[in-house]
Amino acid sequence: MVDVVIPVYNEEKILPQSIKTLVTFLRENVTKPFRVLITDNASIDRTEEVSRRLCTEYPEVDYVRIPRKGRGGALKQVWLESPAEYVTYMDVDLSTHLRAFNEMMDLLENGSDVVIGSRLRPEANTTRSFKREVLSRGYNFLIRVFFRTRFTDAQCGFKGVRRETAQLLVPLIEDHKWFFDTELLVLAEKSGHHIGEVAVEWIEDLDTRVKLVQTVYDDIVALFRLSGTLPTVLQRIDESRAKSA
Repeated sequence: MVDVVIPVYNEEKILPQSIKTLVTFLRENVTKPFRVLITDNASIDRTEEVSRRLCTEYPEVDYVRIPRKGRGGALKQVWLESPAEYVTYMDVDLSTHLRAFNEMMDLLENGSDVVIGSRLRPEANTTRSFKREVLSRGYNFLIRVFFRTRFTDAQCGFKGVRRETAQLLVPLIEDHKWFFDTELLVLAEKSGHHIGEVAVEWIEDLDTRVKLVQTVYDDIVALFRLSGTLPTVLQRIDESRAKSA
């Protein structure tokens, strides 16, 4: 089984069309049993009402409400609770073209522990503002400077993880906001997990809820925090592996 998590905050307008598009695609392209899980991060509009109606329209759709904001915290909770063999997530605006989903699943089924959508690989096709392009490339450069990592795009909202990898790494992630993705990938690579990448077709959502300046500041603070705690966390990962061996 594969879980496709859609984190949302105040998305009453876009949800119906996005869920229809996503479920239709998955029905036509995914042979495994799947569930679409709308994960509501304390919305204050009609997101809950709309989501519950969608659950009645599509038997593959479930809804969970989490009474606090933060995409990372929401993913942490639902991924760890998931019974699925593969846990994934994508942004509700479907900025990443869904054709990348099949390639992501192929990589997960053929040995990758984590798979990410990348807007920065040469084969990727992206449409976004110059400011977003500069910020994205600058941020990923900082990650490489701090941790000497090889993955190309930490923040693309399109990722998948094998269940056993999620159960090992996700409990150790401290960030509950946007840095969650970066922390997951740094822990994965530095602990020897294989990270697969899919070059994606991606279009910027002009109605994004991301506050860029605050997010950049928070991420830089988190980079320094993780650089200090990483040796201890990697030791805990090794200890967990030894216990389960």
